[in-house]
This record gives sequence, C-alpha cells and structure tokens, in this order.
Amino acid sequence: MTDMTQTVEHHDEEGAEEPRMSTVDRATMLLKQDAAIRERIDQDTALDDAIDPGNGEFGPLAHPEQVQMRVAKRALMLKEGLQPYPVHLDVTDRIEDIRARYDGKLAAGEETEDMVGIAGRVLFLRNSGGLCFVQLSAGDGTKIQGMVSKREIGADSLKRFKQLVDLGDHLYLRGRVIASRTGELSVFATEWAIAAKALQPLPALHKELNDDTRIRKPYVGMIADERVRSMVRNRSKAVSSLRRTFDDHDFIEVETPMLQTIHGGAAAKPFITHMNAFDIDLYMRIAPELFLKRCLVGGIDRVFEINRDFRNEGVDATHAPEFTMVEAYQAYGTYDTIAALVKELIQKTAKDVYGSTKVTLLDGTEYDFGGEWKQMTMYGSLSEALGEEITPQTTVEHLGAIADKLGVERDAVENHGKLVEHLWEHFYEDKLYEPTFVRDFPVETSPLVKAHRSKPGMVEKWDLYVRGFELATGYSELNDPVVQRERLVNQAHDALAGDEEAMDIDEDFLEALGVGMPPAGGMGMGVDRLLIALTGATIRETITFPLVKPLN
Repeated sequence: MTDMTQTVEHHDEEGAEEPRMSTVDRATMLLKQDAAIRERIDQDTALDDAIDPGNGEFGPLAHPEQVQMRVAKRALMLKEGLQPYPVHLDVTDRIEDIRARYDGKLAAGEETEDMVGIAGRVLFLRNSGGLCFVQLSAGDGTKIQGMVSKREIGADSLKRFKQLVDLGDHLYLRGRVIASRTGELSVFATEWAIAAKALQPLPALHKELNDDTRIRKPYVGMIADERVRSMVRNRSKAVSSLRRTFDDHDFIEVETPMLQTIHGGAAAKPFITHMNAFDIDLYMRIAPELFLKRCLVGGIDRVFEINRDFRNEGVDATHAPEFTMVEAYQAYGTYDTIAALVKELIQKTAKDVYGSTKVTLLDGTEYDFGGEWKQMTMYGSLSEALGEEITPQTTVEHLGAIADKLGVERDAVENHGKLVEHLWEHFYEDKLYEPTFVRDFPVETSPLVKAHRSKPGMVEKWDLYVRGFELATGYSELNDPVVQRERLVNQAHDALAGDEEAMDIDEDFLEALGVGMPPAGGMGMGVDRLLIALTGATIRETITFPLVKPLN
C-alpha cells in the first residue's frame, strides 16, 4: 500500500480491535483536533477545559490526554505572542563545556558572576513554591541543573514557567553559574524560554526502555538510553577509524552506483525496483565489487568504499536487509596481504573507539582482538571433523549422503562447493570464538576469486570468523576475463535452475577485465558486524535506524 491508503488501528486494554482509519483520514482528524483546541484557547478557555480527555468528540484514534494538554500549551504560547519553536536563541555555552570548566571547583552554596546561555532537553522538573528545579540534558547525555526563582525572574515569569514547561521540552536558560546548597553545579536563571515544545511525552526515564521502543523509535532510545547514544557515537568513531587506516595506506575512497542494471559482486538475492524515465527494472546494490574492480582497471591501484548494500534475504541477529559494507581492493596484493590489512583495520578500530584491542561486551565479558589470529583451511578442518579426507574431487553424491546422515539442510540447487560449505558450517560456524581466518574455499561458491596457486579445485579466499559469526571475507581477485566468463556462465545456469542468489552475466564488467586488471587482493566487511564484534550487540542495535516490520 502507499502511505495515503495505509490504515491505523487501535486496540483497547482487552485487545479488542477498534474501527480503522486511513493514514490521511487520521492525519486530517488530528489537524481538526489541534484546531479545536487552539480555538478554545483563543476564547480564553482554561487549559484543563480546552482538552477532551475521553476523546468523545474525535474518537479513540485522536490525541491522548497528555498530547492534547501539550497542544493546548502550544496554542496558549501562540496566543500570548510566545514562540514555541523560535528560530534563534542566544546559546553561548554547551552543557558539557560548563561541566568540564566547573565540576569540582565550586563549594556548596558558592556563586559566581559568570553568565552563560545554555539549552537542553528537560529530563526532570520540580515546580514548588518560589524556586523551581529543572535538569537539562545535552545531546551526549551530559546533564546540569537549572534553578528558576521568583526572586530572580519575577512572579509572572515563574507562573508561566510552571504552566508551560513539560518534561521533554527543549529549554533555554541564561544565568549565573553557581553550586546549590547541596553542591550541585547549577545555572541560576535570569531568563528562560522554550526552545522547542515537545508534544509527545517521554517514556518513564527511571525504567529500562523496552526493546520494541528502542528499535522502533530510536530517537527516544537516544534520549533515554546511554547504550543507544554510545552506539551511535562509537559507530561514527569506527567509520572514521577505518577511513584513517585506509588513508594511511594510500587508498582512495570512491562512490559506486546504488542502482544497477545487473546484480553482482556477491551471492545474494537482490531487491528489484523500477526506473520510470528509462522504463527498466533495476537492482539495488548487493555489493560494490564489480565497480571497484573497474577502478583497478582504470589505474586506481588502491581503492575502497564504505557503502549501503541491500539483500532481500532473512533477518536475524547478524543479518539485516539494508546494511553498511566496507570493500577495498589493492593492486598487486593477495589474500594474504589483504588479511594483514583487515587485521590492522579491526585492531586500530578497537583502539580508536575503546582504547584497547581488549573490549568489554554488553554481557560484561571481555574479548581480545590482539595478538596473532588463528588460521585453518576449510577442507582440512572438514576432513578432521568427519574423520575422512574431503577434497575438491569428492563427489556430490558422497557429500550429499554425508549431509543427509548428519541432518544438514541441502539447497534446491546444489553443487560440490555448496555441500562442502554447508558441512563445514555444521561443524564449525558458530564455534569459532577467537578471531580465525578460514582459508581456501571451493571454486563453485567463489566465482570472483582466483584459483589457488597450488591446490586445484580451490580458490584463494578466506572468511574471518569472530565469536561464532563471519565478520569479513578476502580474496586473491580473479582477473582472467576468459575464466571469469566461464564462472559467470556457470552462475547463470544455476540461476536458470532456480538459484536466486546466483549472479548474472555482466558483459560490461567482462569487457573491463579485458582491458586489463592487475593482480589484486580484495576484502569486504560489514560495518554493522564490526560493531557487533566490538560490542556484543545485535545488528538492529548497531544500526541507528533499523528497518522493522510495521505494526499495522
């Protein structure tokens, strides 16, 4: 459905379904309710009388009582010539800077003549007598107390403060820096103004925010939950760290198309969209690989991109339909040199964000990215687990019989490589806790990777596993256009047989390879997964605005 025809429904306390409204009808109704409240305020109706707590006039999908009261306060401000959303306020100081400047330097009751102008969100409010207390929070969670007194601002202004200011409002205070009688660093206000009137109430800040609210309303999570704020900031630090490390190695950052006529660069099911101007279907990018390799052809020998990718697949703790990937390619590198680069990228990110390669996860356990990392081969470790040697020559029939015996799920379209990987995952995937490079994969599942220089039937590819999930992958990149065409033709046959993850034949890419791509090493790593590895969070918790299924 389009947004105009989506429906909104209401459930009462017993869960019984109330009448539904289209989105546009409900929005129109809410505008009428806002106008009705303002009309009553303009007629000098008291705040309590201007609202309809039971929603007898507009029905159960109208504004709840708390929102109506805030709408009424907004209307009262407008009636009295006060701006609920002013364009400019004289904010001269940041709350965090005042904390840094004065914390621990004022005795209880000590006052200064230092004037500051601050603004923050109201998280606590105590309106009593001639002195009101308010706690303001900066965006990073730093808090400071504001004191608003009748003696300083006058009786009328204090009355307006008590009447108009609510929890969640953005509030401006100008005043002197002091320490209260209890020693609390404070701003003793000589002037106040609402910087932005909040119409929606905040959740109870003394209770832990539930997961549904945190994920569906991440902006609320940023206000109420330090973990959410920290994740947003640490994600930004991680991305900055990656860019610095690439810059240290003379990599150039580029941008590649998000809309593509042919999907490729990974084994994944794409999203499909339509371009009206050309009247053609397009694919949302599943990986930037084929375009970054074109940069190698063009002479950009060290290239990377931090990009958004889209894969129309399952959703779980480590998979999301929209995610951020970093991919990089280095001319005259191999999967060995690129492994060293990935290790450096991850270790430097840990140090830049958390100060050490040893990080503390959300469950309180420590994880160490330092030291040397383990290595194992896929065929060697699978042979060890099965107690028999598995090689690229092992038949599909034999591998299928082993899979059936072990109860391993098999694909509708399968081959030697897929069966080897499924069997390996059965034994190892969620059991590799410390950082481990798993090397030398089957050729069938790696169509963009160069054949192993000494092991026929294998390719020079590794996957990096951390805490039981795949974090990154690296290749010695295939640059022979004849072999690449053969691999893509095999992929096309798999696609015709029903494999939705198989790649299409990209003739433009093959032509680019024909111009000549130097030998290269390449890597790909999910930025969201890097945050998972560093924090122990789920992928939804690492993405600032994750896609979630609508409630209606």
